[in-house]
Amino acid sequence: MDVMSPELNEAAAEPVQLEVPAFAERCQQACLQTWEAAVNHPFVRSLKDGSLDAERFRFYQMQDARYLEAYADTCSILSTRFTAPEDKLWFIDGARLAIVVEQELHAGYGKQLGYTPQDVAALVCSPNNTGYQHHMLQAASHRSLVEGLAALTPCPWLYSDIGSRMMEEMGQIPEDHPYAAWLTMYADPSFITYTNELMLILERVASEHGAAFQEAAIEAFGQSVRYEWMFWEQAWTQQTWPV
Repeated sequence: MDVMSPELNEAAAEPVQLEVPAFAERCQQACLQTWEAAVNHPFVRSLKDGSLDAERFRFYQMQDARYLEAYADTCSILSTRFTAPEDKLWFIDGARLAIVVEQELHAGYGKQLGYTPQDVAALVCSPNNTGYQHHMLQAASHRSLVEGLAALTPCPWLYSDIGSRMMEEMGQIPEDHPYAAWLTMYADPSFITYTNELMLILERVASEHGAAFQEAAIEAFGQSVRYEWMFWEQAWTQQTWPV
């Protein structure tokens, strides 16, 4: 899923590197094979080289718009679980950004790809999308705070990782690339800053929880990474419910 917004673009202009704290590194290493499979999924490779067909991209865009609703809800729930005002505001703003992105998807790519806000509202979420949403919301609502944060973190981090690697490989995205605007968001400095800030919050909260809670959080993180792979896969196969 993507949580970019033009508002993030205004926050930083200089290149920003991903800075991975110790607990986030533990989470990633525990599911590294799945992580690399998600980064290198055929959907991602085709998106980067411009060969992805428009119908698959349209499927992804519409499902992503619905996913962002759950991402916003998850951020809103997490905001209620913090006591410090600055933490509450950080997650409230994250929820707001996700909703802004959804609206921009309707206005921008919706016109380009031929769907309306009403089409998105009427969309049946795919099995993979439904599962991912429920996983995040359940972790944020019913599990420890560190587990809820861990379930949320792979989404922006994976996209930031893809963007960082892409810029190392390509240097810059050609202007005539069919998905240039979308790919540019992945490596946006402000998006990477957002990811770094989220990982720092995860690090702080993890340090306040014992080993058993940390292990559960690592498992929740890994499950979200599986769902990230599945999100690409559902668009690649244009997944529907079997019955």
